[in-house]
Amino acid sequence: MGRRIAIVEDDAAIRANYAEALARQGYEVDAHADRPQALAACRHRLPDLAIIDIGLGDEPEGGFTLCGELRAVSKRLPIIFLTARDSDFDVVSGLRLGADDYLTKDISMPHLLARIAALFRRIDVLAEAQPQEDCIERGGLRLDAMRLAAQWRGQTVELTLTEFWMVHTLARTPGHVKSRDQLMHDARLVDDGTITSHIKRIRRKFAALDDGFDAIESVYGMGYRWKAG
Repeated sequence: MGRRIAIVEDDAAIRANYAEALARQGYEVDAHADRPQALAACRHRLPDLAIIDIGLGDEPEGGFTLCGELRAVSKRLPIIFLTARDSDFDVVSGLRLGADDYLTKDISMPHLLARIAALFRRIDVLAEAQPQEDCIERGGLRLDAMRLAAQWRGQTVELTLTEFWMVHTLARTPGHVKSRDQLMHDARLVDDGTITSHIKRIRRKFAALDDGFDAIESVYGMGYRWKAG
């Protein structure tokens, strides 16, 4: 069975176009026109990926609401916003709600399919990690790549897939600076412009458990690093 993708789009023609393109790539597709229908279906059977528009029918912010509802169902479900709205405010809002990526509808179909394939490759890489790479421990941090689980000083940190991968990339080589381009490449899903938003969100999640958290350093003009020692 192929991977299952849920498309949530209120425009019937656009919804059918995306669904057909994904089906041709071998994905199983569940297409939904509104938030209640999509939420009910995902609660019944969680897809491997949800692609969501923001404006859904008579709900101008329905996609944002649905993202939050799906995050309550699963912290690990990959979520991509695919929308005509391209303001910085909307991008940041989507990422703060826990989306893994934010794309606009002017993206070409080959580019969209490549981003989806890259996301699934990243999941496979984590699942196929070599035994010595399964767990990373750096001071108070413990990452379990097989379970996509993160802990800080014994407490669970609820990271999305993209957030987990970024922390994994930084913590794998403590003290080494990772440029924004390197983080973008390793995460495979985010654009350069969203790196800062993801880092801020990651820091907030760790700080919620430890207000003295300072393990992720910004190196001006270069990127970010996980503090050594």
